[in-house]
Amino acid sequence: MSSTLSDSSIYEANPYEGHPNLSELEAEVLWQYAKLSQNIKDLIAETRRVSEAPDEKMLKQLRALEVKMGLVLTLFKASVWAVINEQPMADTPSAYADTTADDTIQH
Repeated sequence: MSSTLSDSSIYEANPYEGHPNLSELEAEVLWQYAKLSQNIKDLIAETRRVSEAPDEKMLKQLRALEVKMGLVLTLFKASVWAVINEQPMADTPSAYADTTADDTIQH
């Protein structure tokens, strides 16, 4: 790829087309690589821009989402607690009795 080409011109015309040492397929493959390379350069520039300064709009949206998720978690916990409290008590009181400290000998 020629360094005299502007960044956007790589998408418009194949700079390798008509090169005497390249077949048509080779020129097309090199052009695709050049476009891929430019896409990666654009991606790197954009990620650097985003990482240098936080996006205030996105931060506000994330804060609102965090508040909503906290509310959802609270409602979920309350629902689980309500379901547990609605369960009927066990018929036998010894079903959940703590027998670890019981030293009584039983016959």
